[in-house]
Amino acid sequence: MLKQDRTIIHVEVKDTHDHFYFGSAAAMFEDSRVKNLLKIKYQTFRTKRIAPGKPFENEFVIVRKGNLSTIDHKVLAELL
Repeated sequence: MLKQDRTIIHVEVKDTHDHFYFGSAAAMFEDSRVKNLLKIKYQTFRTKRIAPGKPFENEFVIVRKGNLSTIDHKVLAELL
């Protein structure tokens, strides 16, 4: 019933412990708060190849990649 079909990008700001969640790296770079803390350009970030268990880290943030578990709504509707 569960599907793991969505990527999630989790950004943790080190000094404030704020957390931000994005559906893609491109979306992350649209948020000026995060973009300014990354201190690299989007194309450079893409070359870092972050993956589950292989985060990107600098002095300001930790960027992790994972999977968001979702439910198949068609299956859920059949159960109800």
